[in-house]
Order: sequence, then C-alpha cells, then structure tokens
Amino acid sequence: MSVRRLYETTYIINAALEDAEIDAVAARVNAFLEENGSTLVEVNKMGRRRLAYPIKKKYNGFYVYTAFEAPAATLPMLEKFFFLEDAVIRHLSLQLDPKLREFRKVRAEAQAIRAAQMAEAAKTGSPIH
Repeated sequence: MSVRRLYETTYIINAALEDAEIDAVAARVNAFLEENGSTLVEVNKMGRRRLAYPIKKKYNGFYVYTAFEAPAATLPMLEKFFFLEDAVIRHLSLQLDPKLREFRKVRAEAQAIRAAQMAEAAKTGSPIH
C-alpha cells in the first residue's frame, strides 16, 4: 500500500467554452482523480479571470482549485491527463503540507468572524475593537 499525501492542483480551462462545457471538464478531472484512488477534499471553481499574460493566444481563463488526497503514483497520471485534455490551458500541482491546510482553515474562520463583526458594527454604528 502506498502512502497517501495531500495535494492541491490549480488548472485553467479555456474561458471561451460554454459554462456547461467548463463544468464537464471539471467533472472529468474530478472523476479521473476518484477513479485513480484519490479522495477529493475541496473543489473551488474560482471563475473567469483575465490571465496575466497570453497562454496559447488566450487572454481569459476559468480557474479551478482542487485539493485531494492521493497515492504518489496518481500525480504523473494526472499530469498526463492535463496534457491530453485540450480544454485545460495550464495547470500546477503541488504537495500540500497538512499544517498549511490547517492554517488556511483557521485563517478563513477568523476572516469570517471578522466580516460578521464588521457587518454587525455597520448595522449598529458602533466601533469595532
């Protein structure tokens, strides 16, 4: 049995595709990961954004972030899958430190609490401490 590690991958789908086609590409990536023994932890469709520089003569892309647990052997197969998938114009996969994942979760919770406090203070007109 191989060691399962936590990975994250961000990939950019051609934004010229229709929304249904973009969802289909993201679903294919998720299905590929699950078929190869991965467990999806988080999938975040970040939406269409302007690229910092043209990639394959494209100026806009649809960003998708996925965090997953998988055996190390899955990553080379995922790289090949992205290479063969014409709709994916760029991708990056990294091994994610569990401590960083926990830090991101705590930070997100703190930001949510802070936003709720700001909203409450705006309603009541009192200063925030």
